Formats: sequence, structure tokens, C-alpha cells
Amino acid sequence: MSTAPLVQISHVVKSYRRGVQTVPVLTDISLSISEGDFVALMGPSGSGKSTLLNLIAGIDRPDGGELRVGGLDIARVPEAALADWRASNVGFIFQFYNLMPVLTAFENVELPLMLTRLSRAQRRERVAMVLDMVNMSERMSHYPSELSGGQQQRVAIARAVVTDPKLIVADEPTGDLDRTSAADVLTMLQRLNDRLGKTIIMVTHDAHAANAARKLVHLEKGELIDAEAR
Repeated sequence: MSTAPLVQISHVVKSYRRGVQTVPVLTDISLSISEGDFVALMGPSGSGKSTLLNLIAGIDRPDGGELRVGGLDIARVPEAALADWRASNVGFIFQFYNLMPVLTAFENVELPLMLTRLSRAQRRERVAMVLDMVNMSERMSHYPSELSGGQQQRVAIARAVVTDPKLIVADEPTGDLDRTSAADVLTMLQRLNDRLGKTIIMVTHDAHAANAARKLVHLEKGELIDAEAR
């Protein structure tokens, strides 16, 4: 596994406006995440975990500091270019799946590829490959309402990796699942990390889920408390 830093965060700060008040969320965060690492962001509610994840994924911007992903300071990329960067470099996995209810599993996974130059045949081949990887080939024609929570999350994982992104970000990916389904999802994430070398950053409240990661990063009240390699 490469030790080159894929994510380099230096003195990042972030706050939000709440009425007339400015509420600090992240305070002077500095963190390095190596390419091919699997990191769990942990901490109590309100500690800034999801905010940090959104900054790394280019969904939000810091108020100050430097945030580089793959050498690019994404905090200074124009919004239109940033959307293109996200589409090419980041795969997203959410707690509540965020699948399109009117699309089949196959069509949900294919959706990110519609923005690429791949032909229809190439898209179909790639979608079939990743659905097979998450053991959902036999359910590819089903709609989200016809799938269990665990199956929907498998489809979401397939959608996250179908563009072959450098980085996968997962926000509480097991938070809405039963124990067995959660274990299956964590096993799949570990395989993506071990076999395909995908860099994964996962927000979780669950210590059991965090055990799947190679590194634990603890936040509390917007501050980085410690980072522990497993």
C-alpha cells in the first residue's frame, strides 16, 4: 500500500451562521490520510465529523486553511470545476442510500456514468461488473422499494465505485442497517480497500464499525483529539 498522502489537511477551520451568531464547527484541523488508507472518523454528535467529511469530498468549503486531495487544493477550485472533480474523483455512500426510487438498481448504478464519455455498451459492462462485485447481479432489475436496506446499501456501494474514484467517503453507512447487513457492508468496504486499494473515509458512531478501518481519527467539539493507526 502506498504511503503517499492522498488527503492533506492543514489548519482548516469551519463555522456556520445561525441567525446573528457564528457557530464554530472545526478548529485548526491538520490531518494527513495516505493513499490506500481506510479511516474511521469518530466522535460524539456535533463534533464536526460529517462537516470534515463534506470538506474532504468537496461538498463544502473551509473558511480557512488548506485542503489538498491528490495534490489539488480543492478549497480554491471554482464551483463548476469542483463539481466535475467530485464526479471523477469521489464516490459517495450515505446512511439512507440516496437511491432514485424510479430507477432500477442497474439504472441507479449507471447514473454517474452518464456524465462520462463511455459508450452504452461500456457503461453496461462496468455496471454489471460492480453489481456482481457486491453480489447484486440477480437483483439488478429491481427498484429500491423491492430491496432490503442491506441490498440498497450494496447498490449504493456499487454506485460509489462504478466511476473508479480515487476516494470513497461514507457517512454512517451502517447506521440504518441490522447487525448482519452492517457486517456485510463493512466486509465489502474492507475488500474495496484491501483488494482494489481504494482510500475510504468513513464517519461512524459505532465502535464495531470503526474496527473495520485501519486508522481511527477522533474529533470532539470541532477539535482533532487523536489519530490512531490500527
